Amino acid sequence: MDILVYALYIVAFAMFILGLSGLTAPRSAVRGNKIAAAGMGVAFIATLIHIRETSSWLVIIAALVVGVIVGIPPARKVKMTAVPQLVALFNGVGGGTVALIAWGEFIESDGFTGLRVASGPVLPLVIASLFATIIGSLSFWGSIVAFMKLQQILPGHPLSVGRLQQPLNAILFLGSVLAAVIVGIGSASTGADPIWFGVILILAGILGVMTVLPIGGADMPVVISLLNALTGLSAAAAGLALNNIAMIVAGMIVGASGTILTNLMAKAMNRSILSIVAGGFGGGSTGVAATSTGDQHAKSTSAADAAIKLAYANQVIVVPGYGLAVAQAQHAVKDMAKVLEARGIEVKYAIHPVAGRMPGHMNVLLAEADVSYDAMKEMDDINGEFSRTDVTIVIGANDVTNPAARNDPNSPIFGMPVLNVTESRSVIVLKRSMSSGFAGIENPLFFATNTTMLFGDAKKSVAQVTEELKAL
Repeated sequence: MDILVYALYIVAFAMFILGLSGLTAPRSAVRGNKIAAAGMGVAFIATLIHIRETSSWLVIIAALVVGVIVGIPPARKVKMTAVPQLVALFNGVGGGTVALIAWGEFIESDGFTGLRVASGPVLPLVIASLFATIIGSLSFWGSIVAFMKLQQILPGHPLSVGRLQQPLNAILFLGSVLAAVIVGIGSASTGADPIWFGVILILAGILGVMTVLPIGGADMPVVISLLNALTGLSAAAAGLALNNIAMIVAGMIVGASGTILTNLMAKAMNRSILSIVAGGFGGGSTGVAATSTGDQHAKSTSAADAAIKLAYANQVIVVPGYGLAVAQAQHAVKDMAKVLEARGIEVKYAIHPVAGRMPGHMNVLLAEADVSYDAMKEMDDINGEFSRTDVTIVIGANDVTNPAARNDPNSPIFGMPVLNVTESRSVIVLKRSMSSGFAGIENPLFFATNTTMLFGDAKKSVAQVTEELKAL
């Protein structure tokens, strides 16, 4: 029977890895997700066979049913604009689960003293459990704060206590580690007081809250990825403590992939992960409502004028941002692209790594509208195309198109790689107003000599441009 269990686990792990490899490209992402989900099903069956106790089966199956009932409806009904919040919430649930598993093991083993009956050294198991407790609680509460910021329950701009922020975080971290040490020492004798385990959960949870609060909305994609990596690592640590191979492998896959993604996104912003965690950037609401600032004046345009520019173009690049998601304009953009392509005009889509509110947000939106995967170009691949482009249409993308990142050493985003939209012969920016992006930084692109602003709801504006194109 054990051989069967291990064989099923190996099959599940292979499916996890195969599924993850499918997520590297939009075309295979759906298939990869299904393969990984099926792998989790195989791991679940292997766990039931391994337990063999009918009473435990009933508890596990009941938990599975509750999870399905609670998890599937929001996943199916959530709007695309709210997917980042859903990802943050689901990730938080994972971290909270790990913390609860560690707590259950603490109670079941009488303060970890029961672990001494297991073969091999006990201390590594205790350390792994305590690590899972700290990271799991931190990830859970940090993800809840990220969810509340994205849902605008909390302000998107940084919330901190100023100079006391980092010392306070250090005290919380050291306090949780000290409480863990006390629990670990107690496990070597008569068992630690449960109060100290509760102290770990509370201090680590407060640390999670205080870590994410000072991080602005512009950094949320990186934060979600980092919290996901932490959840994976905590799951792997809990697996070590429980001698559960499935948790170890699945947790390490999530932790490793999340860490790699976090690092890539931080590089895309030309910032270190430490500087992002330190907070204080992104999300200030400093936008201006007028169409001019000082000597700078933005030029407005109409759908008819925009259509004329597009009709005589050879190449058009669409730059999507969070505004596209808010307006649900992806289908309207696809319809406009069809009209342009029918005229022999090449249409491409420039995707910045941190556009939107989570990794791959724009890719998912465009794929939903059946935009060709080959037409979606990553920043490094498309930046050289802008100088050969007649018209670039920017839809709700602010910070990732801000030329101040290249030209203004005093800008908070100076050095961040951005899309070179200013090199296009003409730029049309679709926005509701002149307000700044999620980072709260004014965008000089709006006042450039080759830029015109098409104000209004992006979906309606694109639809009007499409109708004007058809009439030409």
